[in-house]
Amino acid sequence: MTAQGAPPALETRRLRVEGMTCAACVNHVERALRGASGVASASVNLAAESATVDAAPDVTFDDLRAAVEAAGYGLFEPSDDDAGTHEATARSLRMQLARAVAAGAAGLFLLLTGFDVLPGIDGLARQTRFYLMFAVAAPALFLAGGPIYAAAWNAARHRAVNMNTLIAVGTLAAFGASTAATFAPGFFERGALEVEVYYDTAVVIIALVLLGRYLEARARGGTSAALRRLLGLRPETATLAGDGGGREVPVSEVRPGDLILVRPGERIPVDGEIVEGSSSVDESMLTGESIPVDKEVGGKVYAGTVNAWGSFTFRAESVGAETALARIAALVEQAQASKAPVQRLVDVVASYFTPAVIIIAAAAFLVWLAVGPSPALTFALLTFISVLIIACPCALGLATPTAVIVGMGAAAERGVLFRDAEALETARATDTVVFDKTGTLTRGVPAVTGVVTHGMAQEELLRLAAAVESRSEHPLARAVVDHAAGEGIAIAAVTDFEARPGAGARAFVDGVETLVGNQPMMERHSVNVNGLEEAARRFATEGKTPLFVAVDGEARGVIAVADIPRPEAAAAVRALQRRGIEVVLLSGDRRETVEAVAAEVAIDTAIAELSPEGKAERVAAMRESGHRVAMVGDGVNDAPALAAADVGIAIGTGTGAAMEAAPVTLLRPDLHGVAETIDLSRAAMRTVRQNLFWAFGYNVALIPIAAGVLYPAFEAAGGVPGALEFAFGERGFLNPVLAAAAMALSSVSVVTNSLRLRGAGRKQGLRAA
Repeated sequence: MTAQGAPPALETRRLRVEGMTCAACVNHVERALRGASGVASASVNLAAESATVDAAPDVTFDDLRAAVEAAGYGLFEPSDDDAGTHEATARSLRMQLARAVAAGAAGLFLLLTGFDVLPGIDGLARQTRFYLMFAVAAPALFLAGGPIYAAAWNAARHRAVNMNTLIAVGTLAAFGASTAATFAPGFFERGALEVEVYYDTAVVIIALVLLGRYLEARARGGTSAALRRLLGLRPETATLAGDGGGREVPVSEVRPGDLILVRPGERIPVDGEIVEGSSSVDESMLTGESIPVDKEVGGKVYAGTVNAWGSFTFRAESVGAETALARIAALVEQAQASKAPVQRLVDVVASYFTPAVIIIAAAAFLVWLAVGPSPALTFALLTFISVLIIACPCALGLATPTAVIVGMGAAAERGVLFRDAEALETARATDTVVFDKTGTLTRGVPAVTGVVTHGMAQEELLRLAAAVESRSEHPLARAVVDHAAGEGIAIAAVTDFEARPGAGARAFVDGVETLVGNQPMMERHSVNVNGLEEAARRFATEGKTPLFVAVDGEARGVIAVADIPRPEAAAAVRALQRRGIEVVLLSGDRRETVEAVAAEVAIDTAIAELSPEGKAERVAAMRESGHRVAMVGDGVNDAPALAAADVGIAIGTGTGAAMEAAPVTLLRPDLHGVAETIDLSRAAMRTVRQNLFWAFGYNVALIPIAAGVLYPAFEAAGGVPGALEFAFGERGFLNPVLAAAAMALSSVSVVTNSLRLRGAGRKQGLRAA
């Protein structure tokens, strides 16, 4: 219960937004949501067409929808009906394409009419042709461009401007001037103004804008392909185990505790534990690891993974939204909807950009109307339209979110889970990676690393030691038993077993008294270990734990047990070092052990005997000295250090709290994923920079050209070269139709460039590093 007077806990809601076309729209929707009573914060993503809202529990969806609709946009709750949503999207795309084609056909007719090349029209009087062009242009413009004009009107009603505003003002200016010239030519003639029409310009601009939006929407649909593939891995049905081979039911009807039968080649429908049978399961969709994992009774299986060859029965444990697959998909969706810090700056710039463009366009119109070459009105109007159309900020709004969405999807498919866009942006600058030791750089479980015998065969020594240790639950004992089993040594029966906490164990094996333990235990039983002391000392120096084995009162051997590095640890460290990244090992273990592990994996800086708080302090000190630090840990015990780093990377299995313990989670326990995380971040942020450079550079370079700055240069050079006349006419003013084409191309190119991230990491050679 909250303290008296404390504000209620906020709820985070993810909603779908419709009607946005540019970064200015993002600002309008965010302002509308933040202005709703009870809303603490709101973040809107253009590429994902989503809004993330933190609001009080008593704020209803209707409250939020009313605020957004009042701003001229639509707000919807996410739909669980994927098929219905995809069909609605497909219908919208088909409608966009149909409008673009219709407008394009009308525009082509108008162009040919204007050039007097259509049979039967070339002989018509000029004013008659104007009437015909009006009759074609008016329905084409307002039927095809209706959604654009409606959106612009909505923005104007709410005292806002956006991409639709620029297109609407530009095309309506061309259409309005043409209509006046068609029906009131005398007004122009009395003022000694040229009588010209621009119907073709207005209609072709609308056609190109619609075509660009269609291509952009198609490309943007590919940005969330990774998430759709994840969700598509959920099978529709499950087979309940029972008499007669089982009964097939929808997955939605499966409940925890149900017994599920899985046959070869089938996808596992929910998470659970095997109770009968064995198999190998392909978990690549969950962890990115291509090698199937052997599963036996007691093994965990996860929804969406594929049973390779055997049949087995498992007990359902997590179903629906609680499965590992569903939680991963939810986290990816949440992360894709978040904003990178650079995007917040872009949104601020975009909020001032559109009004500035209108001012520039108006200024260009007035300047060329006053001092432009004859016909001045024509050139003034052309510059006005060109500036408005070419400066639409859609590419600016898509530059960052499309790269973030595709980058995070690509990362998830490779077993790297970013919790938000800030983590994706921050990881690229990493220059220092700090590893925890136990369970992160090492396997986390002891293993036998060496055996020295004295007067007894090694196999016999292990047989006796493993028999004694088989009755113990100590991790060191389990290491000896597992090693013997791996050597094919049968475990013998024992009698009179006695455990000595902190020392070892004693038992009789085949009637022979056998002791396994440390040196003090040997001394208490008057066992002379002089012949093995040197080997034990060497093992201890290497950071290993020596276990003496005595048989009938005589020391017969020493077994070294240690938590050994993961098999890929040394290669993963080298991969980071090749990228110019410093690698540090921090551990709470004793100095000899830590230094031995560091030497084995070629880490130069290793600090031992640190508490969790001490690790966090060391990480904080590195950051204060100017380093950008990534901390790699198990996601639970290393929580303080993970939080203290610039980027925390948790080694997990994708099935527990580790997915939410750090900004980045490696779903497979493979340290190569650390370098892969940094590579993916660098690739995504490199794409963001390329997109922003294109979007900003495009506007910076082309707005002045659209405003007519090349006219003096062409005049000084004696006119526009013939090859450029289509683009700049005879006097050096940009054709508005080309401005529309360039604007559409800018958005499509930004999205297409982002889609290249789907292959990020595949060409990095990480697995071979």
